[in-house]
Amino acid sequence: MTTIKWGAAALALGLVHFSAPAQAAGGKTLETVKARGVLNCTGHDGSRLGFAEVDDKGNWRGMDIDLCKAVATAVFGDPAKLKVVPISWAQRWPALQSGDVDIIIKASGGTLSRDAELGLQFSMSYYLGTTKVMAHKELNLKSLKDANGGTICIAAGTSIQQQVAAYSQKIGIKLEPVLIEKTEELEQAYFSGRCDMYAETGPILAIARVAKGKVDDHAILPDVIAVEPEVMIMRQGDDNWVDIANWTLSALLFAEQEGINSKNVAEIKAKPTSPQVAKFLGVTPGMGKGLGLSDDWAYNVIKKVGNYAEIFDRDLGKDSPYKMDRELTNLWNNGGVLFPLVID
Repeated sequence: MTTIKWGAAALALGLVHFSAPAQAAGGKTLETVKARGVLNCTGHDGSRLGFAEVDDKGNWRGMDIDLCKAVATAVFGDPAKLKVVPISWAQRWPALQSGDVDIIIKASGGTLSRDAELGLQFSMSYYLGTTKVMAHKELNLKSLKDANGGTICIAAGTSIQQQVAAYSQKIGIKLEPVLIEKTEELEQAYFSGRCDMYAETGPILAIARVAKGKVDDHAILPDVIAVEPEVMIMRQGDDNWVDIANWTLSALLFAEQEGINSKNVAEIKAKPTSPQVAKFLGVTPGMGKGLGLSDDWAYNVIKKVGNYAEIFDRDLGKDSPYKMDRELTNLWNNGGVLFPLVID
């Protein structure tokens, strides 16, 4: 009687898939960023409240800025290894293609033309934005259909131009767009009465209305013009850099899902709650080698920047001036659409 070991038999029958051990990775962008010693990430040409704000001392804050800090921390272990590059909407793509910035984190949507025509690659969505319209309440508009012939302020060089045009055509009205590049000038045009309406993502409209102290004077119409996933954007051709962006975002979400935050992460690292958490925090190897990062990169991100909930709360939510709800931008297990990738 012949005895065959399962390993040999499975190999002979082709039942077992063997893969080569993961090697230390690192794409061209990661090498460039490491050699430079700092991550160049997008800011805003002014202030986009809640997402990219700059104070009179040149200090940046906001959700997009915190995501830039998270990527810098993943690479260097230090959120200060970040250079925020003030940039307009129209300058985003040339700046990325020329190498002036390494990654775009600037409330930018993943679209077909940006992927197929501009040669860009996207991360998973870090924020699900709904495009809405705000109008002066004195106009007594019940919906956008009542606004035929009106003027509407739109940020120049953004996908919102096409969204408003398509939606207007769909409901059979004509609007006169007023296109302005800078957010401050755009909001000034609307609040001064130059435009009847203002089209933007819902959070930006709500924040602008609160910031101006004129909540009762302006109505956000019920129409949802479009739903746009906001993504981190990289140049095509460097999968390693896209992986780093995706896993950085996933780390923020996984930490929130597992109840790990900046205050308790050191304690949990000392006594991990599962094999996945042990790997995530660098207690056991494997979290960083395939990405070209250290095994404790995710621990550093959570310790120094926080998990997704901490970022949201301080920039947009309950700990910010804007007191926004998470809504769809919540974890899958809390009524939202966000989820981390699997750590195995």
